[in-house]
Amino acid sequence: MAKLTKDEFISALKEMSILEVKELVDAMKEEFGVDPSAVAVAAAPAAGAVEAGPSKVNVVLKDAGQNKIAVIKVVRDITGLGLKEAKDIADNGGAVKEGVDAEEAEKLKAQFEEAGATVELQ
Repeated sequence: MAKLTKDEFISALKEMSILEVKELVDAMKEEFGVDPSAVAVAAAPAAGAVEAGPSKVNVVLKDAGQNKIAVIKVVRDITGLGLKEAKDIADNGGAVKEGVDAEEAEKLKAQFEEAGATVELQ
C-alpha cells in the first residue's frame, strides 16, 4: 500500500461527508486506542489564541434541511424543549442555544450538520 502524504490525506478528508469522517475517527479509536478528536481539541486552544474569537456564541439554526425529524430530535436533546417547541424552531429557524462556549458551540454545530441542518455561530 502506498503511503499517503499529509496533503493527500487532507484532500481525501475534504471530500468525505461528516458521517464518513465520524466513521474514520471511530476506526482510528479502535485501531490505535487513541481518540483523534481529543488531540484536535487539545490543539484548538493554541489556534484560538491567535484568532482571539468570541468566548461566548449563539447557536442559530438557519435551515433544517431534508431530514427535519432528525433535526427536531437534536433540538429536543440540546434544549430539553417539548416536541411542538422543537418543531417550531426546526420549521422557522432561530436561536437554539445562546451564550455557550465556542468549543461547545462547535460540538452542537457538528450534531446539527450530521442531522442535515445548516447552523450558524454568532
